[in-house]
Amino acid sequence: MTVAAPWPSRPLRVAAAQACPSPGDVVANAATAGAMVREAAEAGARVVVFPEKFLTGYEPELIRGDPERCAVQAGGDERLGPLLTACRDTGTVAIVGAAVHDAGELYVSALVIDSDGGWAARYDKQILFRSERDIYRPGRAGCTVEVDGWRLGLGICYDSGFPEHARAAALDGCHAYLVGALFSVGNGYHESRMWFPARAFDNTMYTLLANHVGTTGGWDTCGASAVWDPTGRLVAEAGPTEAELVVADLDPEHLRRAREAHTMLADFRDTHCADALSHNRVEVIDGHPREIARADAAPMPR
Repeated sequence: MTVAAPWPSRPLRVAAAQACPSPGDVVANAATAGAMVREAAEAGARVVVFPEKFLTGYEPELIRGDPERCAVQAGGDERLGPLLTACRDTGTVAIVGAAVHDAGELYVSALVIDSDGGWAARYDKQILFRSERDIYRPGRAGCTVEVDGWRLGLGICYDSGFPEHARAAALDGCHAYLVGALFSVGNGYHESRMWFPARAFDNTMYTLLANHVGTTGGWDTCGASAVWDPTGRLVAEAGPTEAELVVADLDPEHLRRAREAHTMLADFRDTHCADALSHNRVEVIDGHPREIARADAAPMPR
């Protein structure tokens, strides 16, 4: 199913926040996030995105060993007060990563805090990295958030390495794909610089990466949080080591021009490629073609 979303009527200023979280210390990390929300609001940002598991640190062993203390508790966690208050005071939407403890299970999540300081939505990471699969449960659906007429698709780290994930957001009418992540020094940086421009250009939508700096969970992270435009060109980028905000404007006219010039997304929808690619494929076995069901290639659920 595809959604024909109306064009946003005005630009949306977004910020990618990068910092180093305190291991397993939800109170300290919520305070840091609240302060960064206020800083972003002073710069005019309406939406602020934080890295993967920022509220808890990446810290798999701490979280597994003491989920009541080291994970965010589903349904409301009073330790997030400074973050919720900052969103309410400034009229800012925050999308913040956390390990979430819910009914005895753990999830890698992005919490959406609305401009009234309320819990608006939760997205659970659908494509878990191999080292996460013994600890966390995968999410079962995507998440689209609408702010000031902009439809924003959410992803978490490894999700962004799979073209189908961002494409599902684009087919849901999203104008931008916002991802909190942990990319490490070396290969992680290389991956991020391939994946995010590609997701942007393939779907003619803005992409945003919010990454960690410093060390968390044993990973030496590479910073370089950034925003790319709908043609895959870099708009703004942070440095590799310091806590900072990357602020950029999502421009509806630039989005419109990009989609008029590069029609892959419209052609994909209009020629029913999504349905065709989802349902059937042909295998050649010993020289003989055989059409088989394509359930394994179904679009990511949303």
